[in-house]
Amino acid sequence: MSVGQTIKHKTQAFKGRITERIGRTTRNRRLQRQGRTDQISGNLKQFGAKAKDALGP
Repeated sequence: MSVGQTIKHKTQAFKGRITERIGRTTRNRRLQRQGRTDQISGNLKQFGAKAKDALGP
């Protein structure tokens, strides 16, 4: 996995954490859901890329 993709996925997960916390602070359930979705998506992409690298070409 390229460094750019790694940074992109980690940034997406981090953005999700921030969005979820803002949603919690403002009691906005839509922002909380959106934040959790971004976190899960970023983490799954990271996991998929690591698995792909481990299995080889």
